[in-house]
Amino acid sequence: MSLFIELSILIVIATLVAVVMRSLKQPLLIGHIITGIIVGPIVLSFITSTETLHLFSEIGVAILLFIVGLHLHPNTMKKFGKVSLITGVGQVLFTSLAGFFVCLALGFTTLVSIYVGIALAFSSTIIIMKLVADKGDIESLYGKISIGFLLVQDIIAILLLFFIPIIAEGNFTITTVGILLIKMIATFGILYFFSRRWLPKISDFMSHSTELLFLFTIAWGLGVAAIFKVLGFSIESGALIAGITLASLPAREEIAARLTPLRDFFIVMFFILLGAQMEITSIAVLIVPAIILSLLILIGNPLILMSIMGVLGYKKKTSLQTGFTVAQISEFSLILIALGFKLGHVDQTIVSLVTLVGLITIFGSTYLILYSDKIYKFLEKFLSFFEQKKTSEPTFTEKTYDVILFGCNRIGHNFVEELRKSPSSFLVIEHDPSIVKKLTEQNTQVQFGDASDVMMLESLPWVKSEVVISTIPRQEINTLIHQKAREANPDVIFITVANRIQDAMEHYEHGADYVVLPHFLGAHHAAEVVMDLKNNKGAYTKLRNKHIDNLKLHLEAGHEHP
Repeated sequence: MSLFIELSILIVIATLVAVVMRSLKQPLLIGHIITGIIVGPIVLSFITSTETLHLFSEIGVAILLFIVGLHLHPNTMKKFGKVSLITGVGQVLFTSLAGFFVCLALGFTTLVSIYVGIALAFSSTIIIMKLVADKGDIESLYGKISIGFLLVQDIIAILLLFFIPIIAEGNFTITTVGILLIKMIATFGILYFFSRRWLPKISDFMSHSTELLFLFTIAWGLGVAAIFKVLGFSIESGALIAGITLASLPAREEIAARLTPLRDFFIVMFFILLGAQMEITSIAVLIVPAIILSLLILIGNPLILMSIMGVLGYKKKTSLQTGFTVAQISEFSLILIALGFKLGHVDQTIVSLVTLVGLITIFGSTYLILYSDKIYKFLEKFLSFFEQKKTSEPTFTEKTYDVILFGCNRIGHNFVEELRKSPSSFLVIEHDPSIVKKLTEQNTQVQFGDASDVMMLESLPWVKSEVVISTIPRQEINTLIHQKAREANPDVIFITVANRIQDAMEHYEHGADYVVLPHFLGAHHAAEVVMDLKNNKGAYTKLRNKHIDNLKLHLEAGHEHP
């Protein structure tokens, strides 16, 4: 069977399973893992091109973490760095100790207990970020904290994966540690300098073409991830850092929107492969310890994190939602146990045990994260123990705008000038990088984006916006903007532009509140001016001078014609 046919059948099976999961109102992520189990050695043993699936999985993981990095603006990292460090390190320490003693109680040796205890301490960045993103909570308080402490955990895991082989081989010396630190400092230093000095200029140039911008971001994300791999670090850490270096650019939302469909395809392969690798042996012997360890993760980990966050002064809902994000083990856990097996420290039974725990906790945590709001309502009265009388939770609200304006060229320019005079908050969506740069310099809230991109439109903060204005002179794009705005907020006032009467009538048929026809509106305004001023020469002189000043502003903005 050719690779093309194999992948085609695999996608068809994944789609059918996803349809069933959707019909049952279950998370699609679970469906992808079930697909892996079906096509894997446990059932059909269908997959033969494992190397290709591994490659697709690595690409999916890299793109996912690259997009996560795009949301980690330096200001956000600074704001949540303390709680992320404390929760990340604290949860790893407490879970490792709890797992170690539980394993000893189950009759495992000290070395095996150390391995399993540490393996249970890490949560999956990939799975958590996919679930939180699907829920739309990436920009929430608990979402930001989760990203932070997962980054801390990943750094700890990467250091462990680096040092364990060195320790096992007896090569753990000051020299090896020094070389590692030098490589880390040099890599981060070069990336920081490049991102501050050259990336903004490169991004401005690339942003003139959406295709070029898309290609550049793929090259940057995968390229930095590859460099990290060559230097002995993980692909995951490289992709995440690559995203962080672009997080301050105006085009970050456009980049994330463009990459999302690509991420979704490749990350499906990751979860299918994860399910396919679930080779559970001696299940009758392993089921009891697997359930006990899974309960430690599903219940113990959230309790540990809730306790830490309660001491730090966070409210019980934030603590609960953040706690649920650590209720599964990580891909690093499986890699760590596989490394222990390779070094002869654990046997295949322990590998199968941790794999089974991974399957159970991934299933369980998926529901905990996706339905955390409903679970909180049920448990709210029992959670007061985890909240101090005086909470010190930082105020964190998602940015919302009274007005969203599409396009700031010619007609849009006038809207911006008027909006600046009003008390209303507004966001400008603009696709010309030079205009974006100018608006940014003027302290105007602006986001680089292509209004024809559905993913970009769906990522906008529509819900609390009162008015949406589009000055884009394209009928089909304005129709799409109108559709997405109404889906998010049925009561929003939608104003758009049309060049033909027929286009305006179609907009009105679709429910637009007002359509601007520049030529007719201009003629109507001119007629009103003449009738109002009549033969008042002095009034015309004032109007003339005001008009000349306004035209000069348009010329400075590069508007060659009305």
